[in-house]
Amino acid sequence: MRKEAFLWMVMGSSVLVLAFITVPLLRMISAPSLASLWETIRDPEVYGSIWLSLYTGISAAFICFVFGTPLAYLLARSEFRGKKLVEAIVDLPIVIPHPVVGIALLGLVGKNFWLGRVMQELGWRIVGSPAGIIMVMTFVGLPFYLQAAKEGFASVPPRLEHVSRSLGASMFATFINVTFPLAWRSILSGIIMCCARAISEFGAVVIIAYHPMIAPVLMFERFQSFGLRYSQPVAVWLIVVCLLLFLSLRLVGSGAKKFKNGSQA
Repeated sequence: MRKEAFLWMVMGSSVLVLAFITVPLLRMISAPSLASLWETIRDPEVYGSIWLSLYTGISAAFICFVFGTPLAYLLARSEFRGKKLVEAIVDLPIVIPHPVVGIALLGLVGKNFWLGRVMQELGWRIVGSPAGIIMVMTFVGLPFYLQAAKEGFASVPPRLEHVSRSLGASMFATFINVTFPLAWRSILSGIIMCCARAISEFGAVVIIAYHPMIAPVLMFERFQSFGLRYSQPVAVWLIVVCLLLFLSLRLVGSGAKKFKNGSQA
């Protein structure tokens, strides 16, 4: 009897959590009419903001992949004094309030700091530009990529790397031919999570670059100006586009796994 009661408690709690997540989303998706959805996606301002969100989010994920992969590998393979502090610093953007992130970055690239003045003299515009949006998205998305990539590298047995090195391969060749392929799925998951977090950012972006508008900023402006009716269609289209993007990435990851299993067979 106790086991059955516990099972019912688990199932009931699970249904409650799933309903809490899905019901608001389903309500939002079903609220706009097909006519309003079609009219919204034909609006140049709407599809321009969605494209900007995808472009900047993917760019931020690519930057995290290029510059974050070496750090993720270092954290996965090395033990050194201060490692816990480094890991805490890496995770810090997750807990910092979003407007604080925007203010911190604005203080770095704004005209009141030497770096901002140098960039301005060189003609590099950060504030109010896609470059500023990418900077913010990279900052908030980096911890998600690093965590996933680090777990992927840690799951690769070090003995495989030792065997490769004993056969004369360099550290770089071992990483490219042994470690990276085995950790590929975790890296792809990190890219997806980083991109998703980047595209969803709002609080920090509005401080660095209110214009040009990414989709979350456009939704906020339309909600403030016209109410829920005019902001919901934009949200629906962003959900659909992001769902297709991440589904494609997941399918790529699944295909890579099948290919890997087939080659091993």
